[in-house]
Amino acid sequence: MSLLDIHALDVAIHGTPVLSDVCLSIGAGEIVALTGESGSGKSMTALATMGLLPDGAEARGAVMLDGTDLLTLPEAQLCAHRGQSMGMVFQEPMTALNPVQSIGAQVAETIRIHTGATRAEAKTRAAEVLTRVGLPPDRFPLYSYPHALSGGQRQRVGIAMAIALRPKLLIADEPTTALDVTTQAQILDLLRGLVQDFDMGLMMITHDLAVVSRFADRIAVMQRGRIVEQGPTTEVFARRRHAYTRSLFAASRHRADLGPARPGAPLLTVENVRRDYALPRTRLFAPRRHHRALADVSFAIRRGERVGLVGESGSGKSTLTRAILGLEPVQAGRITLDGAPVGPETTRRMQVVFQDPYASFNPRHRVARLVAEPFHALANAPRGADRSRAVAEALTSVGLEPEAAERYIHAFSGGQRQRIAIARALITRPELVIFDEAVSALDVRVRAQILDLIAGLTRQHGLTYLFISHDLSVVRSVTDRVLVLKDGRIVEEGPTAQVLETPRHPYTQALIAAAPRLPDLPDGEADAASPAP
Repeated sequence: MSLLDIHALDVAIHGTPVLSDVCLSIGAGEIVALTGESGSGKSMTALATMGLLPDGAEARGAVMLDGTDLLTLPEAQLCAHRGQSMGMVFQEPMTALNPVQSIGAQVAETIRIHTGATRAEAKTRAAEVLTRVGLPPDRFPLYSYPHALSGGQRQRVGIAMAIALRPKLLIADEPTTALDVTTQAQILDLLRGLVQDFDMGLMMITHDLAVVSRFADRIAVMQRGRIVEQGPTTEVFARRRHAYTRSLFAASRHRADLGPARPGAPLLTVENVRRDYALPRTRLFAPRRHHRALADVSFAIRRGERVGLVGESGSGKSTLTRAILGLEPVQAGRITLDGAPVGPETTRRMQVVFQDPYASFNPRHRVARLVAEPFHALANAPRGADRSRAVAEALTSVGLEPEAAERYIHAFSGGQRQRIAIARALITRPELVIFDEAVSALDVRVRAQILDLIAGLTRQHGLTYLFISHDLSVVRSVTDRVLVLKDGRIVEEGPTAQVLETPRHPYTQALIAAAPRLPDLPDGEADAASPAP
């Protein structure tokens, strides 16, 4: 018998079916990937397994973990299983970690709750577990807080909490989606090592088929609450019997059609920019130390040019973005837009699209007000009917109905929210748009739609933009030129295809080597793959 055996699982929320006849098994030491687009039922399957379904949910069928049907257990017994027999790693570690507790205390809490260990015993065990996930106490003291760690380090803390008692089953829900390629590779290697060392079963939820091909033993493809295809990863990838599987594969390989670039005069110029941050003193009268986030960064973006910026976490991408937007002072160098130093006047001519559109919108306001927000920076902003007409035109340009203006942001899907974010960025016809990881949190089919939208707007309006992403396949799709940033320095730049196909710098070579890739399609099959209805 398998370690986890899900049989004929049905879940309904307030009478609405969300899972139907889900059958899945995971053996000890096996990695099984659940994949599909947003709303397909991946996370709901994981929550049903953990007994964490929302209020109003009713589950039928069987979820057998090592011979015990979890669906029949009362909450008290389920609590005993969580953390001890099964653990879960969530997508965003900052939402799963307590910001006012140290990392040592949070890992030790699981140990104390389930084993009755003393504080000293739990602390010792927490140190061992954190060391196992790559956070040894000599470099990352137990009294460190989550905000002081990078994204990859926070995810390691989340993994440490989940595996502190060596559970039989580990569920990882999109654990690498927001991470750069090198950190993603490290986390995947860590999870694979834990599975092998502890003989755990791992349910990996992801929309990234390249990660699945590199990491999972078996794959289950979900669509609309059902598993439509499953089997060994190599077999499913080779045959792709179901049309939906083929559509996911085609979307993962999608390339947007930007059209030819026609660069004009220089628009944004960054010259020898340096940005330092003061570090805390190690003792009372010790000299103040500084961290150099940007070191003599220089580049230019011409009108009509589409430029990519890549680099791992901590390379300086976010600092550079804030400096360009006038949100971050620099100690040396200058940044100009069309010859004028960046300041309150020039920043009105720039807009940004963020990674998480829901977090960048005020949920209490209707879409009409959200999209019109950039007008507040204009001296002669349209009002009344003219403003409503501008909002309607902006929504239409991104493929939404004008009626969407009267709804609230929670009523839209992730892809629709990102379309609204793009509409907001473009409503004032900015001269430069910055896309900051604008598609990294989207599933592959929605991502393909947003990339096509950006390409269409580029052909229509001749957009000039800086596209920041850790996904090299996306950068290849929507940029003409790419900059590679490492430790605050641009170590390589050039035409996108040239840099990504024949990288010169060792760091660029390492980024490309770390990026997961889909296996090659059999001859002629790439053209046969088409989106499912």
